[in-house]
Amino acid sequence: MSRTLFCSAVEPALSCYCSGNETRVRLCPLCVSVANVLDTMLLRNPGRDRSDSRWENGGSTAPAPTQRILWCHCYHHCPEDSTNNTCRTDGYCFTMVEDEEGSLPVLTSGCLGLVGSEFQCRDTGNARQRRALECCTDQDFCNKDLYPTLPPPRAPGKRHTQSHTVNSTQSTQGISVLLWLYQCVSSRYKRQESRPHYSIGLEQDETYIPPGESLKDLIEQSQSSGSGSGLPLLVQRTIAKQIQMVKQIGKGRYGEVWMGRWRGERVAVKVFFTTEEASWFRETEIYQTVLMRHENILGFIAADIKGTGSWTQLYLITDYHESGSLYDYLKSTTLDIKAMLRLAYSSVSGLCHLHTEIFGTQGKPAIAHRDLKSKNILVKKNGACCIADLGLAVKFISDTNEVDIPPNTRVGTKRYMPPEVLDESLNRKHFQSYIMADMYSFGLILWEIARRCVSGGIVEEYQLPYHDLVSSDPSYEDMREVVCIKRQRPSFANRWSSDECLRQMGKLMTECWAHNPASRLTALRVKKTLAKMSESQDIKL
Repeated sequence: MSRTLFCSAVEPALSCYCSGNETRVRLCPLCVSVANVLDTMLLRNPGRDRSDSRWENGGSTAPAPTQRILWCHCYHHCPEDSTNNTCRTDGYCFTMVEDEEGSLPVLTSGCLGLVGSEFQCRDTGNARQRRALECCTDQDFCNKDLYPTLPPPRAPGKRHTQSHTVNSTQSTQGISVLLWLYQCVSSRYKRQESRPHYSIGLEQDETYIPPGESLKDLIEQSQSSGSGSGLPLLVQRTIAKQIQMVKQIGKGRYGEVWMGRWRGERVAVKVFFTTEEASWFRETEIYQTVLMRHENILGFIAADIKGTGSWTQLYLITDYHESGSLYDYLKSTTLDIKAMLRLAYSSVSGLCHLHTEIFGTQGKPAIAHRDLKSKNILVKKNGACCIADLGLAVKFISDTNEVDIPPNTRVGTKRYMPPEVLDESLNRKHFQSYIMADMYSFGLILWEIARRCVSGGIVEEYQLPYHDLVSSDPSYEDMREVVCIKRQRPSFANRWSSDECLRQMGKLMTECWAHNPASRLTALRVKKTLAKMSESQDIKL
């Protein structure tokens, strides 16, 4: 008989029983803490439906009267393929309201898979977080009518007291339950040994950050310590726990971006969907590469995995830039020659640092971006750019002459893919292939920037590359026909030929997006050319 442990908080101790065996026992404090660990482990997001579930056969399942697909309303917990804020599941619809200390209540709704939903629907929050969650399964979109109410806040300093003395019978029963606990979880641990292990209990690892320390101070201290790979992990986790989420500022295929605050300083918090764990892991790994920090690469602050009880959230915390992405900036802003050269030069400077291998005792490997586009470049207050979104990046391990490719099912953006990727002729074992693919994409970004530069009182409206040749969401076949077969590229306005700076920019981007990868310019060559152009215009970048 399979045994599954169910626990319910009953003061002053914990009452437990196993399915198939109604014998109740009183547990000692040690059992209480172990049971809480088990509860945290089991309360994981089961995905959109059973086909997406990470659970395996043999786990506990919530009883359901019929096996049918249920449609639910979703908000802040929508799967990637969701349309019109809806999702479907073989389990339950839910609505949850939660109030993290120091922030406004957040309402979340969505789907819970059948497997494990009994545990999730009984979630009651924890000592640091008030939360109320309600589930339903009676009809489609039934969670629209759920209005969970937050429990009253606990009085400060209040603690549940537990007796520290138990008789010998209770001790024996407690040991028996611990053995059952071990049997319940050991098989799950064994199945997950091949995956990265992350701890989601931050309270145990909290470290002290003195009052008055700013993020700039902490980062400068970590750089002067000689590691060059970012803040210590415990400092990162403490910062992540203390951040207050303020408002959502973006959403993409990987997850959401929020503006948050830490001790009054604004930060950007990228919250990954659980399906994008590989992207989160890779981006965190790349950002923490030794000697990675550069003024034209988005400033990394911290990364953490935060267990909210019902599911896990993957956080990546970086500098906040209110101007947003280069894509957003160009849509609303026209440029003069100086602003155009500043955007282009700072962008290629970041790319050049990424592509360059730094040799030494603590060297930096060469890195290729693989998803370069105007939406993945941010604009800073001073008009310079920094490169972001490194979830698809590849590293070159020069010692073994190998390309370190992330185990990620995500692919780049089709509109910016070079011909060798579209026709699948790219040599995956040759790192220079990825470098040259980045340069093709960068050529398209230069075209986007140059169109918004005013000359003779004329400027083109912002458009994406190939806007006049393919639809707003082109397929691989569409892009392959335009880029590989017809070998077409974005066109230049007539006014470019009468402006020396725009004419040189046109020549530069043409050499970046050449059909033959070996003919393309390197990032260093583009950087030097832009520096010369600035000199000739008496512009200091």
